[in-house]
Amino acid sequence: MRELSGSQDGFGGDLRFGETGPGAGLRGADKICATIAEKSLPGAGSKMWRAFLSATAGEDGKQVNAIDRIGEGPWYDRLGRLVANEKEELLNTRPSGADEAIMNDLPNEDGVPNHQPDPGQPEVDNHDTLTGSNTQGQLQGATATCKDWTAKTGDRAEGGPQLGHSWPRGGGGGPGGGGGGSHWITSHNAPGCAPGVNIVDSGGPAPGSNTVGGGGGYGGIYCFALTP
Repeated sequence: MRELSGSQDGFGGDLRFGETGPGAGLRGADKICATIAEKSLPGAGSKMWRAFLSATAGEDGKQVNAIDRIGEGPWYDRLGRLVANEKEELLNTRPSGADEAIMNDLPNEDGVPNHQPDPGQPEVDNHDTLTGSNTQGQLQGATATCKDWTAKTGDRAEGGPQLGHSWPRGGGGGPGGGGGGSHWITSHNAPGCAPGVNIVDSGGPAPGSNTVGGGGGYGGIYCFALTP
């Protein structure tokens, strides 16, 4: 995310990635997913990729729920390990059908554990993942999407994006949160939409923080291919 954004602070809540017009935030996020997939495995970018993000309005002006964007499954990680067979397994605090090796640490685009991407280095605090969604993978609310993934000033009027936890982290369960900080889709909201990365365990956002990564993250998103 840092590389594609051209900034060590990442994209923040603005995921348009060159897209314009209605639904640009979602289309840009999908393009980010495809670009990252191609970098990890040449040829994989040609698949139909969807970011697991909800929005108040898509291209047609209607509400978009993340769970409706990703197909019916099954879904696998980069190394072929099962994440979930279908939506019923996916819509749990942790994906109930997932391979035990990844259930509690959903990996990155290379199949590497998100919590400790460099096995030679200590674990990092990067659990917060943008979703804008509730426990059912549906829109959490009007202020949960950084103006449908187009906003990044950090102004309070932009809201605070709803976050899931790629690996269980205690202390969650804020507005709309689930699973006491363990839910991969929805645990709490970020303090703002501004770009910002914090992967050092500091116990939560600093006072006055207004960034998507303020509580431990880099503005990451979940990416699903519509076909395995």
